[in-house]
Amino acid sequence: MTLPVIAATSFMLGLSGAMMPGPLLTLTISESARRGVRAGPLLILGHGLVEGVLVVLLLIGLADLVQRPEIFGVIALVGGAMLFWMGGGMLRSLPSLSLDLEQREPEQGLSPVLAGGLISLANPYFTLWWATIGIGYLTVTSAQGWAGGLTFYLFHILADLAWYILIAYAVSRGRHLLADRPYRLLIGGCALFLLGFGGYFGYHGIVKLLEL
Repeated sequence: MTLPVIAATSFMLGLSGAMMPGPLLTLTISESARRGVRAGPLLILGHGLVEGVLVVLLLIGLADLVQRPEIFGVIALVGGAMLFWMGGGMLRSLPSLSLDLEQREPEQGLSPVLAGGLISLANPYFTLWWATIGIGYLTVTSAQGWAGGLTFYLFHILADLAWYILIAYAVSRGRHLLADRPYRLLIGGCALFLLGFGGYFGYHGIVKLLEL
């Protein structure tokens, strides 16, 4: 595979994954409504940093370990608990949420960069994807040396960045058309989605551990 082919296929593969609903998309909608369009690239910065570290770890031998049921189960349980914590925090903040930008209190809670990293770590299927599909693709690109792996990683991140900036922009523009009540309903819905993902991950973590 030439570098242009790696770039194109990596971008399309990354875009197909980014467009699937998940915790990161839910958090992007929530944070963009609160912070504006800048939330999108900041969340992806945190997400991308975690991906970079994970890719390095997988390349030095973590891939087989991650696919073991007991390791996946622990990751899923911890990730589920983290999503419950984040979703619960969003629900607790609902009574005070407002789109009146002039009267809003200073933003509190996790920074978008940190939140983007944590929401990625909370998703066990994110780690499993890199330990299977991601590591497989990196193996294919290894024929081009470090340039092939770097091209794959950069264009994968570029796909995430393009999609989530688009989402953040759409939500940020839309918030000017929302009253506080619909806005709180939107954030409440995002919180419930996070709680749902947390339960889903926790359930699969327990199933994996019971298989041992």
